[in-house]
Amino acid sequence: MKANLGSIDRLLRIVLGLALVGAALGLYSPAYTTAWGWIGIVPLVTAVVRWCPVYALLGMKTCRA
Repeated sequence: MKANLGSIDRLLRIVLGLALVGAALGLYSPAYTTAWGWIGIVPLVTAVVRWCPVYALLGMKTCRA
C-alpha cells in the first residue's frame, strides 16, 4: 500500500475522528452519546496508516510522493 494521504488530509481526519469518538464517549455532553460516533475510528485509522481505500479505488491521492 502506497501512502495516498497528505499531511493536511491526515490532520483533518485526526481532528474529525477524535471529535466523533469524543462524542461517542459523551465527553461533550451525555446528550451527545451515540453509537454513530464510533465511526470516528475509521478516519483515525486511515490517518495513522496514511492510506485510504476509497482514494485508492478512485485513483486519488493528496500526498506529493
